[in-house]
Amino acid sequence: MATAKLRNVLYKGFVVELEYSKISVIGLGYIGLPTAATLASRGVDVVGVDVNESAVNAISKGKAHFSEPDLDMLVQSAVSTKKLRAQTTPEEADAFIIAVPTPFLDDHSGDLSYIQAAGRAIAKVLKPGNLVILESTSPVGTTQKLCEWIAQERPDLRLPDTHLDTPDIHMAYCPERILPGRMVFELVENDRIIGGMTERCTDKATALYEIFVRGELHRTNAPTAELVKIMENAYRDVNIAFANEISTVCDALNLNAWEAISLANRHPRVNILNPGPGVGGHCIAIDPWFLISHLPEKTRLMRMARKVNDAKPNEVLDKVRHQIDRFRKPIVACLGLTYKPDVDDLRESPALHIVEVLAKESNAELLVVEPNIAQLPATLTNYERVKKIKLDEALERADIIVVLVGHKKFAKIDNRKIHESVVIDTIGLWQVNTYK
Repeated sequence: MATAKLRNVLYKGFVVELEYSKISVIGLGYIGLPTAATLASRGVDVVGVDVNESAVNAISKGKAHFSEPDLDMLVQSAVSTKKLRAQTTPEEADAFIIAVPTPFLDDHSGDLSYIQAAGRAIAKVLKPGNLVILESTSPVGTTQKLCEWIAQERPDLRLPDTHLDTPDIHMAYCPERILPGRMVFELVENDRIIGGMTERCTDKATALYEIFVRGELHRTNAPTAELVKIMENAYRDVNIAFANEISTVCDALNLNAWEAISLANRHPRVNILNPGPGVGGHCIAIDPWFLISHLPEKTRLMRMARKVNDAKPNEVLDKVRHQIDRFRKPIVACLGLTYKPDVDDLRESPALHIVEVLAKESNAELLVVEPNIAQLPATLTNYERVKKIKLDEALERADIIVVLVGHKKFAKIDNRKIHESVVIDTIGLWQVNTYK
C-alpha cells in the first residue's frame, strides 16, 4: 500500500517524524469533502465518514454531492485510484479530522451536538498515537469539551487536557479558511492556524497539514485558534453591516449608495464594501453569535452589526411590498436564491428568505431565476404562484424585477427588456433604482 511521505517538523530543536498513511475525515460536506479529496490526491488513504447516506453513495460513485469548481474531478480521481472511500461509520486510522456543522441554538449559543456525536463515534476506534483535529467553526473551549467527550467514552486513554506530557491522543483545533467557488484552490494555498492542546499536539497537527498546504502554518494554542476563526468572520460581518447601513442612509436621502461608496473609496485609506440584501452562508451569519452569546457585554459592536445585517432582508421586503401594491395582478421576477454569486449554496440565504416571505404573504406571481440549482427548494414547491424559469422569460413577463444575487449570468442583460419594469436592485448589479 502506498503511503504518504515522511514529514519532519522542527520546533525548538525537537524533531517530530510522522507518517500519516491513513486519515479519516468525519463530515463530508462543504469542508470535509474537499479536504478528504485533496489529502487523497497526495497519496494518503482517506476514509470519509458521513451520516448522510445519499452523500456517501454519491461520493462512492466518484461524484461530489454539491457543486464546486474542480471538486468533481478531484473526487472522481481519488475514488477511482481507491485513495478515497466513503462510509457511514468510523474505522481505525492514524488521524481524524472532524468537519461537521455547528449551527446555533435558539439563544444563539453554538449547537455542539454534531461535534459531540462525532467525538463519541471516533472514540470507539481511537488507539494510542492517534491525532484528532477539529476544523468545525466553534465557540472558544470546544476542543477542550471534545477531549472530555472522548474521555467519557474511552477512560482507558490519556487525553492532552489532563496528561500534558504523556497523552495517548493528540488533539488540535485548525479552522478552515476557504471560500465557496474557490475551495479546491484555497484549501491548498491559504495560510492555516494550527492550535494544539499542547505544543506536541501542534507539532503533530502541523505535520499533517504540511502534506497538502502550501500556505504558511501559524502555530498557537487551541483556544486562540478558536477565537481567531470567530474574529475573522465577525470582522467581515461588521464591515458588511457598515455598507448595509450606508445603503439605508442613502435610501432615506434618495441617493445612490453604490455611487457614494465608489466615490468614498477613492480615498487612499477607505475601502467600503458593497451593500446587499443581507448576510448569508454558514459562517458570517452564524459564527459571530458564538462570541456574542458568551460575552454579550463585551461584544456590543458585533451584536449591532448582526442586527443591522439581519434587518436588511426586511428592508428589501418593504420595498417589494410597496411596489406590489401598485399592481392588480403583480408579476415579480426574483433573480437569485443562493447566499452568494455563482454557487448552489442556499444556507442562511437572505435571497431565499425574501422569496419565501413573498410566497407566503403576497398574491403576486413569483418568477424565480436561479441558474445554479436544478429545482426550487422544498420551502417553495408548495406554492402554485412560484415558478422557476429562465432569465429572458422572467425579464419579459415581470412587472417588478428584484435583483437579489449577483450571478454572472445576470450581469449583462439587454436594457430594453427591463426599461418598462420596476427594478429593485439590492446589490447594485445594474446600478438602477427605479423604485424611487
